[in-house]
Amino acid sequence: MSLTAHIPSHRKPRRSASKLAVRAGVAGGVLSTLAMAGTASATPSAEPVHETTLEMPVLNLDLSAEVSSSVAKAAENTRAAAVDGELNALEETARTGAAAEAKQLKADAQQKADAETKAKAEADRKAEAERANRSAARAPIQSNSGSNSGGSSSAGSSQGKGTVTAPATGSAAAIVNFARAQVGKAYVMGGTGPSSFDCSGLVQAAYRQAGISLPRMSQAQSSAGTSVSLSALQPGDILYWGSKGSAYHVAVYVGGGKFVGAQNPSTGIVERSMSYDKPTGAVRVL
Repeated sequence: MSLTAHIPSHRKPRRSASKLAVRAGVAGGVLSTLAMAGTASATPSAEPVHETTLEMPVLNLDLSAEVSSSVAKAAENTRAAAVDGELNALEETARTGAAAEAKQLKADAQQKADAETKAKAEADRKAEAERANRSAARAPIQSNSGSNSGGSSSAGSSQGKGTVTAPATGSAAAIVNFARAQVGKAYVMGGTGPSSFDCSGLVQAAYRQAGISLPRMSQAQSSAGTSVSLSALQPGDILYWGSKGSAYHVAVYVGGGKFVGAQNPSTGIVERSMSYDKPTGAVRVL
């Protein structure tokens, strides 16, 4: 090639503005298409997240059931504790009420017993006063009767022959001596000695000194042996007050117009003149 030969230029020719605009539009469309495709392809990858979100209500439902069960159990425990507390309170109230009732019953029984004892003592006191009044009223009558008969009627009175009997001997003496040895001791209902007696307990114990066994009660003692007149008494005879077989009081005749008996809680065991309280009858066991 000659030095003067024409060498073609290798630079690209300039593109026109219209072609550049067309190409830019095409490129934009492609990019838009790619963006939309990318968005569409990204949508399936979000599905696991969406599925996890759907499982949450299931978890919430299980937790709610568990909480409900716990609440119900706590309520049941509270109710059971309340019932137990109420039962314990009722039991304590019942025990307290029973103790108070027993205490009141005991107090009432003691009060009743005290009232009965007081009433009996008062009745015995009145009976003692009445016997004393009768004895005081009989004394002038007996004195006048003795003076009118010249003093000889005393031996023929209801106690006359008893006053002139000989001193007791043998079994009678044992009975009389024992009875007199008990004078001053206490009267106690149901007492049979040795520190206290009631009327029939004293008579029974006195006869035991003579080896004689008598019934325990005054009713039976008034039927023991044979009946004897009050004008023919001997030491050791049993005196009784009331009907024979149903006597309410007994004593031991000790001679000289006197008897020893367990009278009542006020006087205890005493030795009295028969004029103090005249007996209804007498029986002889010896």
